[in-house]
Amino acid sequence: MDTVTTLPVMMPAAAEIFLTVVGMVLLMAGVFRGEKMLKPLAWATVAAFILAAGLVIMYGGTGAAFFGLFVTEAFAQFAKILILLGSGFAILLSLGYLKSEKAGRFEYPVLILFATVGMMLMVSANDLMALYMGLEMQSLALYVIAAIRRDTLRSTEAGLKYFVLGALSSGMLLYGCSLIYGFTGTTSFEVLAQVFAADSTPSTGLIVGLVFLITGLAFKVSAVPFHMWTPDVYEGAPTPVTALFAVAPKVAALALFVRVMSEPFGDLLASWQQILVFLSIASMVFGALAAMVQTNIKRLMAYSSIGHMGYALVGLAAGNEAGITGVMIYLATYIFMNIGAFACILAMRRDGRLVEELSDLTGLSKTHPMMALALMIFMFSMAGIPPLAGFFGKWYVFLAAVEAGLFGLAVIGVLASVVGAFYYLRIVKLMYFDDAENPLDSKVAGDLRLILYGSAAVTLLFFLVISPIYDSARAAAASLIGA
Repeated sequence: MDTVTTLPVMMPAAAEIFLTVVGMVLLMAGVFRGEKMLKPLAWATVAAFILAAGLVIMYGGTGAAFFGLFVTEAFAQFAKILILLGSGFAILLSLGYLKSEKAGRFEYPVLILFATVGMMLMVSANDLMALYMGLEMQSLALYVIAAIRRDTLRSTEAGLKYFVLGALSSGMLLYGCSLIYGFTGTTSFEVLAQVFAADSTPSTGLIVGLVFLITGLAFKVSAVPFHMWTPDVYEGAPTPVTALFAVAPKVAALALFVRVMSEPFGDLLASWQQILVFLSIASMVFGALAAMVQTNIKRLMAYSSIGHMGYALVGLAAGNEAGITGVMIYLATYIFMNIGAFACILAMRRDGRLVEELSDLTGLSKTHPMMALALMIFMFSMAGIPPLAGFFGKWYVFLAAVEAGLFGLAVIGVLASVVGAFYYLRIVKLMYFDDAENPLDSKVAGDLRLILYGSAAVTLLFFLVISPIYDSARAAAASLIGA
């Protein structure tokens, strides 16, 4: 095949190819110039993400590359834009932290870049092998990022726990893939869909393989009972790394989950729907109850993310176009809420040192009124209080569950939201009704202020742009299920 015919075939993957080339160039620049290249490399990575987003929009229409292993359509476009947004924000959040903590390493932005390429490959996977390749490319980079501060015991411990449990989940997923291949003779999503459309009564071995596959994906989104790595890794990893883990990888893993369940296994809805219902209920309820007793705000955010993944899985469990639309809207709101919340956590300093306890937020409204207002917006949004962004995410996934006849799931989701509101409102109470015994430092870095107030504005005014976002999410869902 000559170059003239090869290039058009590869254009659907233009963004991933571009980022890979940029990553290799930046890596070599860092090797030769050392740690003084950290800030230029970070800004170059953010610029690369912006250009990659443009390539996703330009070449992200319906198309396939690499002999059908890679596919892109409106669904992949939507998810990739969110992934690039989350990764870019995570790098910007890191700059001040790495400088103040003297923890700068030029590999940091490069590793995030390669992890992002893996995430983008995940959401465009059209084959079980491509799925695994993208997943491992993301995971290997994230294992290193979790332990990037080798001089601290907490970061090293977080990296080790993430690696051990991540490897376990990858093994389960790969075993499930091998069983599915063994019982169907193919790893292609398109061929699997044709097989199940012709025969919707799968064998027991195939169901076992599907269960292992779901288990591996549930680990990646930290759904209960496969959540055990999340609180320790969130608490132990450097805060900017925790912010990264809380957004982009969760978006990628959930988008992959949606693609796998909807495309090749869409006709087996009756076989996997109850599993998803259980994962959703367990995550919502456990996340809400466990977060109530936390005193460390990063651990609280970990259990909060577990609960949020449970709400998002409500839309996937519905198994219809409305459900996938709800999931994509939920992910769009989730990014801004979490990035803003972690910007607040990074701004929590006393005598120049980061603090993470909830008690450190007492009286924040009197010492940092704008920061307290922004954090209150994020907490109310996560609780699902209208008209903030978080309300719309929950509204659409619960509506999809009702349309699918999953009334019990929707009711449990609403009740879990009410319980979860307790720990969000507790933070508001600490900020506005308690007195500060030892106030936080008055100075907040300018880049943190920009991200903090920008995310708060988007979360607060989300209702003004809900119509175009809903239309984009609905188009993404329709492109995935062929409606």
